[in-house]
Amino acid sequence: MATDAPPPSKAEHQLPPTEEFVRVQESADFGELRRSHRSFAFPLTVAFIAWYLLYVLLSNYAGDFMGTKLFGNINIALVLGLAQFVTTFLIAWWYSRHAAAKLDPKAEAIKSEMEGGA
Repeated sequence: MATDAPPPSKAEHQLPPTEEFVRVQESADFGELRRSHRSFAFPLTVAFIAWYLLYVLLSNYAGDFMGTKLFGNINIALVLGLAQFVTTFLIAWWYSRHAAAKLDPKAEAIKSEMEGGA
């Protein structure tokens, strides 16, 4: 898709002064954005690390349990190992939805305020 509009001029885009960044960082809106991110990301990170460490510990210290065959040559270790991948993708998908619904609108409002002075 070609357009006749010239590329944006670099001279038009000025970064706000440092004081503006500090003011925004100390604002209630930015604090709410940070709280929304942390309240989602930190518990999920702790839960996933615990789940991963459980898998590693079971693999090291519960070999008989992990070697239990479920059907054919499929054992508990394989199922839990594949579940690690599934949970990784589920967490990424869940975070993407959370960011689009809760974080991105707040971040866009802060960005618009800084860029446009609204």
